Amino acid sequence: MLPQLLKRIVETRALVVGDVMLDRYWYGDVDRVSPEAPVPVVAIARADERPGGAANVAQNVRALGARCALLSITGDDREADTLAGLLDDSGIEHGLCRDKLLNTTIKLRVIARHQQLLRIDFESPVSKDARVQLLDRYLKNLPQSNVVILSDYGKGGLGYLKEMIEAARGARVPVVVDPKGDDYTGYRGATLITPNRKEFELVAGRFRDNAELEKKAHAMAESLELGGVLVTRGEEGMSLIERRGRALHIPARAREVFDVTGAGDTVIATIGCAYAVGAALEDAVHLANIAAGIVVGKLGAATASPAEILHELALEEA
Repeated sequence: MLPQLLKRIVETRALVVGDVMLDRYWYGDVDRVSPEAPVPVVAIARADERPGGAANVAQNVRALGARCALLSITGDDREADTLAGLLDDSGIEHGLCRDKLLNTTIKLRVIARHQQLLRIDFESPVSKDARVQLLDRYLKNLPQSNVVILSDYGKGGLGYLKEMIEAARGARVPVVVDPKGDDYTGYRGATLITPNRKEFELVAGRFRDNAELEKKAHAMAESLELGGVLVTRGEEGMSLIERRGRALHIPARAREVFDVTGAGDTVIATIGCAYAVGAALEDAVHLANIAAGIVVGKLGAATASPAEILHELALEEA
């Protein structure tokens, strides 16, 4: 069913809303230790800039072939211009609400010999006026969308979660959320939330086995009126617990993990696209598991293409 599912995804449109950032990568070599402090000296040889955060979710949506609109809040600066240009190059519609009082979030990673040595973050708080503007654009885009993907990185851009989810439910548009923080009440009514294990345990408490996970996730889904909870568990795979249905545990695909950066973005983008075309949830999770297995084998925030997914499927069936 998955090859047919990939073909149907190209007919859909996803609305991605959340915190965007500019991912900067500085690549170099380390030949000595600094005489000033016991730290390596990196001689930078090249640099790269990529869309990050919710923008990487949008990149993953487009990589699967779906149409995508991205809404977010940025500063009114050179970094926002760079992000807009990168999104244009990827064919992503975007509405960046530019706030003159805000600096666009930047994550700078220093990499040597395929290892990340350091990450430096530049960020500033979001104003209420910008959040109101974002909500207005969201309500205008919602009727043309088949799925809403909310990518919360905790930067303050999603100040009107309740209104966004209620509007989507009223329009019968599924809402998939990548959550953040220790309070999930703002996600009440979402179709699915996709925390990783650490994020889930921060809210629901630690679990020792699948039975305990199912109990905690079901209680969360009931209390927050969620359609389900998908917990990504790294090398242990993924666990889907539906509010009014079964629990499904999928093992991780065995391959070398090179970089987990952006794997959660790939999962939520793939699940969202599958929801948009009415796929069976089991097929959606299977597809997301394959896509995540592909991106962790790449350096930095990356995407999985239909061709790569079909290749993995062929290997699976061989």
